[in-house]
Amino acid sequence: MTVTSPASTDRVPPQLSAGPRPATGPAADEGLARRLRALACTAPLHDLDARKANLAGEYSVYGMAEIALAAIDLVTLNMDFDTGADHEQIVARLLPRVAAQAPQRPAAEHERVARWVLENLINVGSVDRGFRAVYGTFAPDGTYVRRDYDFKLIEEVPGPGGAVYLRTTDEAVNVLVGALDTDVTSAQIAAEVKLEVLISRGRLADAQLAAEQARYRTVQYSESLRRALEATRRNVRAVDWLNAVPDMIAEALDHVAERYRHENAILTNIRRARDEAEDPEHKRRAAELVDIVKDCIRRHTQLQARLLEAGPLFRAEQDRQAFATPAAACGLDLYGHLLAPVLPLPLERAIRVTDAFFAHGTGLRTPVSVRVGDLVDLLLTPPVEREHLGAEMPEPDLVATPDDSRFSEEQLAAAMELLDLPPDAPRRLSGLLAEARRKNPEDPDLPYLVALLAIHAASPPVGTARRQGEEKLLFAVDDGTELDDPEFGGADLIVGTALLDTAAAAADRTDAA
Repeated sequence: MTVTSPASTDRVPPQLSAGPRPATGPAADEGLARRLRALACTAPLHDLDARKANLAGEYSVYGMAEIALAAIDLVTLNMDFDTGADHEQIVARLLPRVAAQAPQRPAAEHERVARWVLENLINVGSVDRGFRAVYGTFAPDGTYVRRDYDFKLIEEVPGPGGAVYLRTTDEAVNVLVGALDTDVTSAQIAAEVKLEVLISRGRLADAQLAAEQARYRTVQYSESLRRALEATRRNVRAVDWLNAVPDMIAEALDHVAERYRHENAILTNIRRARDEAEDPEHKRRAAELVDIVKDCIRRHTQLQARLLEAGPLFRAEQDRQAFATPAAACGLDLYGHLLAPVLPLPLERAIRVTDAFFAHGTGLRTPVSVRVGDLVDLLLTPPVEREHLGAEMPEPDLVATPDDSRFSEEQLAAAMELLDLPPDAPRRLSGLLAEARRKNPEDPDLPYLVALLAIHAASPPVGTARRQGEEKLLFAVDDGTELDDPEFGGADLIVGTALLDTAAAAADRTDAA
């Protein structure tokens, strides 16, 4: 892009003569990529509100993104280190929030909304049950490169006894807390300091939010350790137990020890604030803060136990995998081992190779022990004559279908006689119904059959009648007149008979002759 001035076009500064260039260096572009990934993590929640119009019913009253955040919150706080959260329990705890948005709606609809939101967070309809976003970054040479960002919010994991549990991912916790790619330890320390300051100043509402964020960071820290241990159980060589994991364990143990001191001090301050507060709202918030900090202490105790078990687990897995039976060798590659070397050979040499291969490839075959008696019976038994047309087919048992039609053949003949109208004399449906009652007063079903045939004639099958060689066709037209009848309502159709083109052409040829 070139920038010019109306007064002078030959004094353009050199820095404005070139187009805008992207920020140089990986750090400048990494910040943009981090924000794009953060935006992608929130896209499934916004998509819930965009797609709720596709549900069969009126669901515009529900805030699906709000319900989704509550579901992520419930799964995060109900999952344990070894197991996750129960699916039905999450749905049951999510129902009060859904019902609060539309209390006049039935309970079945509330449950359907809760399950729909939870299944969409799991992304049940996709193959890998994950989400994908595409964002762009700049390569070191300045070219624009599109990258795929695959992530999950809630995933299903197997549990003991074949049960399936729910666990939130790091991306879900980041969406819930409002940060992305944040260092767990630094975020935890900052949350603890912020919580302690807020409590000392009496701002219990803000302190409760800070305490919940601290608890989410604790969950995320536990998830990092759990994934490292799971990867160790699968393949001990896939995890860096020389530097990375020992440093993480030592750092985590120091982190847990510091958190214990901070949390016990915070718990003492909260209890004092709860006991000294006179406002009922302050007492309630202080009591909720006590529960949250107690839960943080419980999670840190559990994390410490897993950290102490990580070293023995590594040594046990190292011994198990080092002395495990090696995997069986791969099978024969027919193309690489047989077909490719044999194709260039002459025929007499290739036959020797293929004969040897198939002789050894067919496997063992047990020889049959021949007895003289069996051989004589086999030779003297006459061959069985075979039928030319094959074996005789069994006679099928046919069951007559019961005749459950409402109208008989006599009624159909009487109705067709009434509807056999001249082509130039159409009639009203009301007159045909009155004539059917007058001619057959003992048959109450005949007017119904006449009305049914007349309604069917409102859309006559012209093409079918012409292919079958019909000479005339019954039709019915609605001209807006209302039907005046004691049994039927609707339009008083004009019923008539139309000659088809084939019949009219034949009549014209007869007149000409």
